[in-house]
Amino acid sequence: MTKKKDAKPYRSAHSYAKNDKDGFIHRSWMKSEGLPDDVFDGRPVIGICNTWSELTPCNAHLREIAEYVKRGVWEAGGLPLEFPVMSTGESQMRPTAMLFRNLVSMDVEESIRGNPMDGVVLLGGCDKTTPAQLMGAASVDLPTMVISSGPMLNGKHCGTDIGSGTDVWKFSEDVRAGNMSIEEFMQAESGMSRTPGTCMTMGSASTFACVVEAMGLSLPFNGTIPAVDARRKTMSHLTGRRIVDLVKEDRKLSAYLTRPAMENAIRVLAAIGGSTNAVIHLQAIAGRMGIDLCLDDFDQLTKDIPLLVDIQPSGKYLMEDFHYAGGVPYVMQTLGKFLDQKIETVSGQTVGEITALAEGYNDDVLHSMQSPVKENAGIWVLRGNLCPKGAIIKPSAASDGLLTHEAKAVVFENIEDLKARIDDPELDVDENSILVLKGCGPKGYPGMPEVANMPLPQKILEKGVRDMVRISDARMSGTAFGTVILHVSPETEIGGPLSFVENGDMIRLDGPARTLDVLISEEELARRTSNWQGPETAPKYDRGYYKLYIDHVLQADEGADLDFLVGKSGSIVTRESH
Repeated sequence: MTKKKDAKPYRSAHSYAKNDKDGFIHRSWMKSEGLPDDVFDGRPVIGICNTWSELTPCNAHLREIAEYVKRGVWEAGGLPLEFPVMSTGESQMRPTAMLFRNLVSMDVEESIRGNPMDGVVLLGGCDKTTPAQLMGAASVDLPTMVISSGPMLNGKHCGTDIGSGTDVWKFSEDVRAGNMSIEEFMQAESGMSRTPGTCMTMGSASTFACVVEAMGLSLPFNGTIPAVDARRKTMSHLTGRRIVDLVKEDRKLSAYLTRPAMENAIRVLAAIGGSTNAVIHLQAIAGRMGIDLCLDDFDQLTKDIPLLVDIQPSGKYLMEDFHYAGGVPYVMQTLGKFLDQKIETVSGQTVGEITALAEGYNDDVLHSMQSPVKENAGIWVLRGNLCPKGAIIKPSAASDGLLTHEAKAVVFENIEDLKARIDDPELDVDENSILVLKGCGPKGYPGMPEVANMPLPQKILEKGVRDMVRISDARMSGTAFGTVILHVSPETEIGGPLSFVENGDMIRLDGPARTLDVLISEEELARRTSNWQGPETAPKYDRGYYKLYIDHVLQADEGADLDFLVGKSGSIVTRESH
């Protein structure tokens, strides 16, 4: 087989353009799929990295979405080849999908590097799939675009809209408080998730889809078009066209995934009331790209950004409403001078060119800078003797009256201790107490689960109280709410200061001052530290991926990637397979 004289020598040519044994093998086996000779004649090969799985309901329609990407690739003169990678369903995987984010990133990285492709379209959706895909793609650095699965349509129950996760937490607390029957609770189950797609609240998946859009790694409205809306199929078709252009222009992921693009995204994260999980994912992605992004950057970049989108859990509307009101482009237009409008995006337009065309249609959903939903938004990064390497809180989802608070600690040593005692009538707790949960960090659980938004004690719920200050080395679902201090670092498993907090210790939170301290003397803290023997009841693992993860995972303030995955290996593979 001969190559066209004017064809660009794409990366895939190493496999498909050679007139020798290796070329024969690569082409011949692919022809078993019914591909004709000319598709190997110098055209760009586009990999479609698909996290479709029936065990991941958010991504259950991505097989269909892939077909629309293929249409666009074929139309633009490329060869689309779809491949699967591990899919992590947030609502299904135990002990937590976050444990496997880094494993998925390894799958994605080596699938892209090892196979003959020139560009890649990432099909993700459920919480950890998109960050994992971007981490893996960043370590290879081919031309890359993202398509998110899109949010579900609004949930419905008893004639009202209900939101994924957010209303689950509310309903569950109402049942425990005796204000909702178990029968009504069960009835809401079928009405909440009515279509494929991600949570229709501003949960972690919807947040990251919007963040991807804000970074310029997708076409406009990737973050908000509902999963079942025909316009998501259209966007997928257009993405298939555009990725071929990016390959021809040799525009790699690193051309778009830059520090300024990430700064834009972090400011948008604040304006939309996005999930705290985006913090840990963006830091991991920055580590892969060699971008210096520290925890304090999130506080610094968001300190002047109010909440502009009235959406659950920080507000009342849902993703479907957000899309119809104008979506991310209108939010970015509203942010105006706070964003770098000159940044190029994978669409071929600059941020400014996209936002110039944006329109807003509902000022109940999308607010102005002059009349925001809330002044306190963004991510507050706390420091103090409880969190020398940092902790975070999302003020837009917290109770204003608790953002400055001092009270006695009620301590749970691990998740089993919490579940065993939280509703004990004898628990020494009142509505002013601060709940502390240990043993739920990256190494300790393992995997850093979304359990930091602890349920309130039943006897407190019965008083009508719905929020308390809670502190943990765990994470929190983007759909969750409350005055919850997360990602305390270092974690308790490795002897972080949270390990030494005891029942009755006074803890002081000063959110505006960004401090979190346990009010004991340095001498007492040193005494407890010297006597600490390590956690007694944490599960221990001596083989497999669990052990690999525990041995190599970084702390939350560093993105919880595996230490040996930080950075990139690139796309070059020098040795043949036969």
